[in-house]
Amino acid sequence: MNMGASTTAPWREASANQTRLAFGQALLAIGERESRAVVLSADTQDLLGIRPWIANWPDRFIEVGIAEQNAIGIASGLATTGLHPYVCAYAPFIAARSMEQIRNDVAYANQRVVIGAAASGISLGVAGGTHHALEDLALMRSMPNMTVIVPADVNEAYHATLATLDIDGPVYLRLGGRTPEAPVTEDSAGFTLGRASRLRPGNDVTVIACGAMVELALKASDALKAEGIDARVLNMHTIKPLDREAILQAAAETSGIVTAEEHRFAGGLGGAVAELLAVERPTPMRMVAMPDEFAVVGPTVRLREKYGMSAEAIVAACKSLVG
Repeated sequence: MNMGASTTAPWREASANQTRLAFGQALLAIGERESRAVVLSADTQDLLGIRPWIANWPDRFIEVGIAEQNAIGIASGLATTGLHPYVCAYAPFIAARSMEQIRNDVAYANQRVVIGAAASGISLGVAGGTHHALEDLALMRSMPNMTVIVPADVNEAYHATLATLDIDGPVYLRLGGRTPEAPVTEDSAGFTLGRASRLRPGNDVTVIACGAMVELALKASDALKAEGIDARVLNMHTIKPLDREAILQAAAETSGIVTAEEHRFAGGLGGAVAELLAVERPTPMRMVAMPDEFAVVGPTVRLREKYGMSAEAIVAACKSLVG
């Protein structure tokens, strides 16, 4: 599903370079187009900017409160009646606390439920390890029937949310927190499910990134270019279904692949890429990701620096592959 966007669109300004707010803005467009759409909030009316939805369609809104398990159960029940529920929640809680309900009520039953999971990764840095979502991609992509999307900026978040109108099954949309996310995609790029976008050409090495790490991958590519190394950058916004063709082509045309994600090493984007290559085309790889530990408390930007979520780390990983 491809959709263009106007640079003067009101939703863009309202999104304030934050994917969580772009999700809320896209819901307004969905509300106009699809009368079966309903929104459920797990105490997230401001987090995802859904107060305009409540004002427009109060009879199509349910505030569940801090009860993520109930939110998923209710959403699944609504889906059985033919409604299209959108669950607005915090990523660390909806992914972990309600995993049983997501597995049994949504994924197993293959219900048309879209989960907007905001404040992912370490974007809630000051709240500490309990509020960090660093295992959600591993959990969600292991669920049969589940589509997993990680937008890189507000443009992609908005159009990915609109694309869920055409997905007949469960969707996990991983969104950021209150730290602004720089624009990295073209306004007219739209969104195509399961198809990575090539943001930089290059035949020396490939960087495959998602979410907040896409911006850093582009910076790394520019830095490498100055040193005579052409680093291809793939924005892998869809973790499931994975763009097998783009990955295998990169493996064939470049000397190695670096994955970059704000998620633990285990089971995320890097794991998905490694699983594919191990079977289809063994390829030298490096992974830039969060270590196997609970992150400390601190401001988001400082935490990212501490744990190597940086362009410099991507540059070093690329250099280790090209020699």
